[in-house]
Amino acid sequence: MAFPGFYNFLYYRGDTSQFVIQPKTSNGSTFDLTGYTAAFTVATLRGSTGVQTVASAVVNATTDIVTCTITPSVGRTLAAATYVYDVQITNGTQIYTLLTGEISVVNDVTGAV
Repeated sequence: MAFPGFYNFLYYRGDTSQFVIQPKTSNGSTFDLTGYTAAFTVATLRGSTGVQTVASAVVNATTDIVTCTITPSVGRTLAAATYVYDVQITNGTQIYTLLTGEISVVNDVTGAV
């Protein structure tokens, strides 16, 4: 397996932001997500000392896709700054980090946050 992937992105504070991950095995076939759950965590620092915010990560075992979402209510708790994040899956005995990187949060213009 070629986990984790790295991806940095911009998040507009207070908006809905959603992305999907379809993990692959080392030979390029779809990774079977049956029995797995996912976690999408945003933090100020890597490791357990950083302030952590839990966003939404939902596994669809039929399509083998993980859908990650920052909802407006979660996004409003993030100040304009740069954060680290990761998306992990587990089946109770195995844990894999699928994706990691940085999120740059910028303030909204139109709506009050």
